[in-house]
Amino acid sequence: MRNTPAQARREVSRLNVIGLLAFGMMLLLPATLKAEQNPQIAEQIAKTYGLDSFGQVEAIRYTWNVDSPSGKISRTWEWSPKTNTVSFDGKDKEGKPVKVTYQRSQIDNDAAKIDQNFANDQYWLLLPFHIVWDGVSVTNDGPQKLPLGDGSADRVIAKYSSENGYQPGDTWDLYIDKDKRIVEIVYHRGTPTPPPRLVMATYADYKKVGPLLFATDHRGTIDGKPFRLYFTDIAVKMTGSDDWIKAE
Repeated sequence: MRNTPAQARREVSRLNVIGLLAFGMMLLLPATLKAEQNPQIAEQIAKTYGLDSFGQVEAIRYTWNVDSPSGKISRTWEWSPKTNTVSFDGKDKEGKPVKVTYQRSQIDNDAAKIDQNFANDQYWLLLPFHIVWDGVSVTNDGPQKLPLGDGSADRVIAKYSSENGYQPGDTWDLYIDKDKRIVEIVYHRGTPTPPPRLVMATYADYKKVGPLLFATDHRGTIDGKPFRLYFTDIAVKMTGSDDWIKAE
């Protein structure tokens, strides 16, 4: 039975793994004394990235790359939202090449290990959509100093419930510019394991891919140590076409 696009998106959300290479992240909730519940801001942000056109997307492919204190990793994915089919091209823990295609509704033990990486990697690519798809609690506490760069931006706080996903209670601080684009994020891990760490990153090098907008470069720190997470070879296939649209 084929999943609808909405079901596929919910399935991705349910298997949310924001591990960032299994680095733990600190649950350090920001002060929200003046914060206001504002679910409308989540939709405004998602629409900036192409939410209204996502139902026309047949497939997305991309390579997720990270340079960190633990080394370099690259993983290539293709996801078909309508069928919730995933294709992976990368390496296993021993460095051996792996290529596999699976449906997320039919995951065995081997695919489950790969799917955890898929859930993590696609979340970084599709974060603006997840704050709408996942039904997270959203508040806006107005202009705040940027954690990494100079200046300030509106801080929108997206918090998962204690029951949602592989890592319940995750909290994302999204720093939003006047055009409703994310410029920086701070991620706070919602569970006590693995050991807590604090991760901050930029959202930069924006590229238009068909009707969708992606931030392709993320630079920041993990416990004060620099890392870079970036996307290459992003392409989108639209319903009714066999052609892949590449990033502009």
